[in-house]
Amino acid sequence: MTPRSTAILIWAVGVLAYVIAVFHRQSLGVAGIEAAARLDVGAAGLSVLAMCQLLVYASMQVPVGMLVDRLGSKRMLVLGAMVMACGELVFALAEGLLPGVTGRTLIGCGDAMTFISVIRLVGLSFPAHRNPLMVQLTGLIGQLGAIASAVPLIHSLHTYGWTPTFMGAAALGVLSAFLLVTVVRDARPERTGESPGLKAAWAEPGTRLGMWTHAATQCSAAAFLMLWGYPFLVQGQGLSPSTAGVLLSTLTLCGMVCGPLLGYLAGRFPFHRSRMVLVVIGTTAGAWTAVLVWPGRAPLWLLVALVVVLAANGPGSMIGFDYARTFNPATRIGVATGIVNGGGFVASVSVIVLIGVTLDLVGGSGPEAFRWAFATQYPIWALGAVQVIRYRGKARRLLSAAQASA
Repeated sequence: MTPRSTAILIWAVGVLAYVIAVFHRQSLGVAGIEAAARLDVGAAGLSVLAMCQLLVYASMQVPVGMLVDRLGSKRMLVLGAMVMACGELVFALAEGLLPGVTGRTLIGCGDAMTFISVIRLVGLSFPAHRNPLMVQLTGLIGQLGAIASAVPLIHSLHTYGWTPTFMGAAALGVLSAFLLVTVVRDARPERTGESPGLKAAWAEPGTRLGMWTHAATQCSAAAFLMLWGYPFLVQGQGLSPSTAGVLLSTLTLCGMVCGPLLGYLAGRFPFHRSRMVLVVIGTTAGAWTAVLVWPGRAPLWLLVALVVVLAANGPGSMIGFDYARTFNPATRIGVATGIVNGGGFVASVSVIVLIGVTLDLVGGSGPEAFRWAFATQYPIWALGAVQVIRYRGKARRLLSAAQASA
């Protein structure tokens, strides 16, 4: 086990890399209006930018999990930081849809290498009884990147312009890579001939319970933060850019408060985790319903209530990783985690694209257009809730059978 002071230093640099990765991931969210003008695209074009980024992120989850086990966390973190820096540089210079897509695709690729690598560092650096707390803190602190991608990025865009802002973002990636190379010490991965257990992980109902949990709880807040929240608040609800930025930051800050609470409840009442998931899905759908049925533009207090409810989406989705840990042996936790994480981002991509396509079909950017666009979330919630109930039953039956035969 790594000495405590060294472990904390390594973890801190790893978490900083994750903070910067989240900043890169969310940086398109508040730049949607400027991106549409600079790249000369409509709502569907903006959806393509986010879709390509998230599809690459989601599709790489399982392969990255295997590579981290083979190459180690440090190499993957450094590679991820440099790839994201290149992506931001391309995006800074982009003047059309194709280079814009290229930049966001590179960002998605590098982002995919980060979280799993940091979680592996936690597992190697800290004793087992501290792992859950350190994982929770990693996710919690990582959300500072989302805060940095809201108000500060809006200010930079309005003050310095497109190219300097995103070149500055690229410089953050280079700084992250330098710190990782300088500070992080990674244990050499053990070479084994064991299968990563992809087929076994997918066959486990608990893995798919985790995947659908992550998908149904994450997608709304992810779509809101990554792309459509800022245009919805500014163009659809008539808020000022600064007020919209504060609301996006409020969502993230409330999520940081909600995370430890929901994590404690999930650990304290493990047999009620699926009920917590269904409550998160139900309250999210209810909050959106209140906003969407409000005649004209919703009042500010209702929009504040919406972002507070959405703040539970991220912490709720983390229960999916807990299912992966609970129902899979240690030899395939990485693969199971990749499946859970990938499923969540596929759902997020689906919501982002549905909203963008609907906005283009309906036309306009007022409350009515956004009302139809955000209504496309309901089928995703319904499907997710049904699948959570379905695989909850299957996982419980298998667990009961295993306990009975023990």
